[in-house]
Amino acid sequence: MAFLAFMNTPLGRGIRIVAGLALIGVAAAIGGGAGVALGVFALAPIATGVFGLCPVNPLFGQPVRACAVPKTNPVTQR
Repeated sequence: MAFLAFMNTPLGRGIRIVAGLALIGVAAAIGGGAGVALGVFALAPIATGVFGLCPVNPLFGQPVRACAVPKTNPVTQR
């Protein structure tokens, strides 16, 4: 749960955006069909970071919107 809490912070959202941009760079270097597929896949982390969504949250009973997750300290929560 601490990982989900981190990924819903502004830093976690920024990491998803940067990772998506890096994947687009790799996709451009690969080229061809695999590059296009990787480039399309890279849009997912960018979109989730920009729009504040976390599609993994519902698997753990949390809302999809990152801003709707209760603000708790993952260190003190056990």
